[in-house]
Amino acid sequence: MEIKQFELPKHLQPELNRAKRLEYITILYQLSVVILMYLVMGSSQAMKTAWLEDALGIVPSISFLIALKISDKGPDHKFQYGYHKVFSIAYLTGSIALFGMGCFLIVDSIISLINTEHPSIGSIMLFGQQIWMGWIMIGVLIYSAIPAMILGFKKLPIAKKLHNKILYTDAAAQKADYMTAFAAIVGIIGIGAGLWWADACAAIIISGSVLKDGYTNLKTAILDLMDRRPVHIDSSGEDELIAKVEEYVKSWEWVKDAKSRFREHGQVYYGEIFIVADGNYPLPQYTENSLHDLKNFHWKLHDVVITIVKQLPEWK
Repeated sequence: MEIKQFELPKHLQPELNRAKRLEYITILYQLSVVILMYLVMGSSQAMKTAWLEDALGIVPSISFLIALKISDKGPDHKFQYGYHKVFSIAYLTGSIALFGMGCFLIVDSIISLINTEHPSIGSIMLFGQQIWMGWIMIGVLIYSAIPAMILGFKKLPIAKKLHNKILYTDAAAQKADYMTAFAAIVGIIGIGAGLWWADACAAIIISGSVLKDGYTNLKTAILDLMDRRPVHIDSSGEDELIAKVEEYVKSWEWVKDAKSRFREHGQVYYGEIFIVADGNYPLPQYTENSLHDLKNFHWKLHDVVITIVKQLPEWK
């Protein structure tokens, strides 16, 4: 068995540092958005929904930074597999929060629509001029969307390189933030035009988006914790790395046949490789050398066990 002490290779450390900087920037930026939106949201259901979504949007960034601190610890007597699954736990926690908030928001928005609540948007005096608060709300919504989109686009390639699902979810959500802002802007304009129902409808659209993201992330988090076969970070299909590992192992001269079994521990893979070996080779020495080769095959292969068997295990 070979256990690496550090999770990421040197060439990915700069990417990790960039991710940390971007998440600190995101937290500060999101806090400013939450404060501004709270100050201007008034009685608009769409603004309240967008505000709650932005407040919840801070959770992935905080979760990523906390999980990063914990996962960096090496294996010890109490946690002999290390602390890598803290990323999976943080991902699950954030997904539950997102899903729960989505359920609450969509019910709250539907109730507002059923009760035919008529929100109103007043005016304020600014520099001696009377200004409709709706324009200020729209300005804040634009501020909540454009920098978030830029941050999301910057994080997305880093998340893929690091195979980090918390970072990927955060990046994907921020990249799509313009949809939330656009829906809320439509709701505000609807109020200004006298269409009271436009605000509640916009809130339902935003709530539906939150609920969909929460459900998708929750499903992925649960499947990962159930030790399913590793998949791409966007869950688009199985990671081809596992098939490549099997092909690589089968190419060894002392191996007759082989089969692998891997699972995700946060952003790295743990697994076993079952080998039907040629008994004419000194197996202890070849096994040890092969573990060293696997260690250098790909950084995601964090902890691999080689087991010599007479017959390969079977599963569907």
